[in-house]
Amino acid sequence: MAIPKILRTFASKFLIMHIEQFREICMALPMTTEDMPFDDTLVAFRVHGKIFGCLLLDQPDMVVLKCDPERAIELRGTYSAIEGAYHWNKKYWNQIHLNGSVPDELIRELIEHAYQEVWKKLPKKLRLETT
Repeated sequence: MAIPKILRTFASKFLIMHIEQFREICMALPMTTEDMPFDDTLVAFRVHGKIFGCLLLDQPDMVVLKCDPERAIELRGTYSAIEGAYHWNKKYWNQIHLNGSVPDELIRELIEHAYQEVWKKLPKKLRLETT
């Protein structure tokens, strides 16, 4: 799925991590698929049909990631750019503003964490079939 050129240009000029980098990291994880389940502005990243992250094409400075509840609270207390995700269960989902205040390495790690949060809850049979 191609990110519109105007969003890539905006992101490359004004953001540290941008949505195209976010997408590349997500898609590099094993068994990841992407789709647009609700409308043409939200791209969901899934492993075996379960969402672990999203990017918002109409808000290219924000992404949404699944998170362990205790860690979610800790991150929100540490970074003002990390909040409970709007329209998602805030216990498990964070929205991250890509404004440069959250280090890129932490965002990469949080993508992997989100993936693992979903992966570990998949049925054992599915996890064994794809390892």
